[in-house]
Amino acid sequence: MSVFTGPRVTDELLMALGATRGEPRVLASLVAGQRARRLLTLRALLDAVRGATPGVLAAGEGERVLRDWRLLEEAERADPAAARRVVHYPFTGAWAERCLRALSRGERPPVAGLGHLGAIAAAAAARAGLRFGAEVPLYGGALHLPTLGSYRPPAGTARARVDGDGSTLWLRTADTRVEVRKGPDGVWRSAAPGWRPLRGLRSAGGHPVLVDDADPYRDEERHTNPYGLTAVGALDGAEHARWRGAWQDAQSWLRLGDGSRAREADALLDCFVPLAGSATARCSATRGEAFGALLSSTPRGGLELAATLVHELQHAKLLALSSLTVLHTADDTPSYWAPWRPDPRPFDGLFQGAYAHLALADFHLGVALSEAGPARRDAAWADHCRCRQQVEAALPQLLGSSRLTPRGLTLVRAMAAHHTRLREHVPPSGHLARAAAYVETSRVIWRRQRALRR
Repeated sequence: MSVFTGPRVTDELLMALGATRGEPRVLASLVAGQRARRLLTLRALLDAVRGATPGVLAAGEGERVLRDWRLLEEAERADPAAARRVVHYPFTGAWAERCLRALSRGERPPVAGLGHLGAIAAAAAARAGLRFGAEVPLYGGALHLPTLGSYRPPAGTARARVDGDGSTLWLRTADTRVEVRKGPDGVWRSAAPGWRPLRGLRSAGGHPVLVDDADPYRDEERHTNPYGLTAVGALDGAEHARWRGAWQDAQSWLRLGDGSRAREADALLDCFVPLAGSATARCSATRGEAFGALLSSTPRGGLELAATLVHELQHAKLLALSSLTVLHTADDTPSYWAPWRPDPRPFDGLFQGAYAHLALADFHLGVALSEAGPARRDAAWADHCRCRQQVEAALPQLLGSSRLTPRGLTLVRAMAAHHTRLREHVPPSGHLARAAAYVETSRVIWRRQRALRR
């Protein structure tokens, strides 16, 4: 499998990122960097398997990894784009990095383990249209084929065989034989009740974004996201319809202005992970080890989902940039005031939050200046002013920090310049004053809490 190096981080790229808009060349650079990281991680994992301490791997496990790797390479030779859809799928990265960390500590890889490479290779071979056979272990009682779907055979099965021939798969266990066919829409379906396909959300000109409710690596390593909501086990038809409706409604909001927000989603987003929780919960998260995945509670509408995408994709961009260059040298001590959070934040959290809220201020301004109804425009002005004032309060902490590297300072200065441009727009009377009062109240509460902790 070929490995390539990431892009250079130039001042021009940093200044473009500071404006938070999805310029194609910037997005291409970030994606290229993440793909380089993925291939290097997979190569490092293969080397770690070859050099694993005796006793760490089960008998024959190393040989199975090499066999699965050869199938993955065969899929890439047959159809590079199809194979890379699986290789660069977000949870391939989560799996590889988790296994690599475990092997570097002389431990057995957690969750589905090294056998999951068999599922990855089988999915890539299926997408590439190969004739192949592969042994795949089950995790949690189910066979998971990344980007395709999952199959739950009768209880008591530990492994399954996957055979492929063009657009057809046969999933075999000791007691069952299930046929799965690729449809004209790219979805792999079966009449067997145990098969559950992964379905995609489509937009004009964009690739399908999967709603992944099956992958064993879709959740945080501690099996919960930062808000305490776990990934759902399975979406029913009504829940998937809500996602599909919100996604379609979000497209017009993402295309406001120059369409850069829609370009960001198309370039950076591969899948959603639905989170379980109450109908009123509004939670989302992005994971550095799973570039391209967005964890989210069920969106209540298209505008809400569009704002979530804008917010979380900024985190994805900054995480991708941070893997290419060092932006600051601060540690993880939570000692900074962030106007959008009640708790102290580490410097990186302040940086990430300011960047995301700057993009939200930009996005809400676009909604406020659009042809939406008066009530929606008024709410957008309120959201714009709040985010704008929050960023205004956070920027001095970033600009005045001695922990920024030269590249980090270039990015923050570009953020400040974009914030200045946003301030040129005068909101309707009252909005800015209320937002300023909101931020000032947050500052007073922060100071009181700090005084109590001393």
